[in-house]
Amino acid sequence: MKTKLLICAVFILLFASCKQAETDDIASVDMADVAVDSTAVAAEDYDAYASESNYDSKAKDMASPSPRIDELEAKIIKSGNLRFQSDDLEVTYNQIQSTVKKYNALIKNDSQTNNDYALSRTVNIRIPNQHFDAFIADISKGVKYFDQKEISSQDVTEEYIDVASRIKTKKVLEARYLELLKKANKVSEMLEIESQLSDIREEIEAKEGRLRYLQNKVSMSTLDIEFYKPVAAGSKATVSYGGRIWNAIASGFNGISNFFIGIIENWPIIITLVVLILLIRKRFKRKNQ
Repeated sequence: MKTKLLICAVFILLFASCKQAETDDIASVDMADVAVDSTAVAAEDYDAYASESNYDSKAKDMASPSPRIDELEAKIIKSGNLRFQSDDLEVTYNQIQSTVKKYNALIKNDSQTNNDYALSRTVNIRIPNQHFDAFIADISKGVKYFDQKEISSQDVTEEYIDVASRIKTKKVLEARYLELLKKANKVSEMLEIESQLSDIREEIEAKEGRLRYLQNKVSMSTLDIEFYKPVAAGSKATVSYGGRIWNAIASGFNGISNFFIGIIENWPIIITLVVLILLIRKRFKRKNQ
C-alpha cells in the first residue's frame, strides 16, 4: 500500500513540474512578443524622428503660411522710354525738372550729346510707382509726337511671395539650429551645427538682398527720356575754323615739347646706346682692316 502511495506521489510531482514548465514556456513566449512589440515601437519612433530630422520640411510646417497671390497687392515693376523732338532743350529740361519735383521723383543720370545733325539730352529718372502714369502724362504735354514711346510692366508678385516665404522658412530653420547648438555637448556637433548655420545665414542674406531689389524696383519706376533739337549740317556750335587751326598749332607745339622732354628724361639710356653703337663700329672697322 505504501508503495502504491509513493508511486502516486511521484506521478503527481511529475505532472505538476510539467505544468510549471509549460507555464514558463508560455510566459517566455509572451515576453518575447512584448520584446518584439517594444522593438517595433522603438523602430517606429526612430523612423518618426528620422523623418522629422529634415529641418527644411519641418521649418516649412512651422513657418506662417504665405499669403496667396490674389490676397496680396500686385507687385508691378514699371519702366519706360520716351524720345521726342524739342524746339528748345532748356525749356524742355526745366519742364522735366518741375515735374520731377512735383511727383517727388529723382534724376539719376543726365547726359548731353552734340553732333553735326542734332543737339540731344538724355535723362534717367526714378519715379514713385503710384505717380508713374501721371508723370508721363505731364511730360507729354506740348510734345507734338514721339519718335519712341515704350511703356512696360513686369508682374513680380509670384517671385516676391516666393522669396518672402523662403526667408521665413530659413529663419525658422536658423532658430531650430540655434536651439540645437545650445544643447550640443560635443565639439564636433557644435562645429557641424555652426557650419549649417553659416550656410543658412548666407542663403537668408541672398534672399533678403533679392527682396530689397524687388521692393526698390516696385516702389520706384524707371523712365528714360531723350529729347533733341535738329541743327543744320555744319552749323554745330563748336570752335570756329580759325580757332581750330590755332588749337592744332598749339597741339603740335605741345607734342614737340613732350618729345624733347622725353629725350631729356631718358638721357642715361640714350648715352648708353650711343656708346654701344660707337664700340660696335670700331670693332667692325678693326676686323675690316
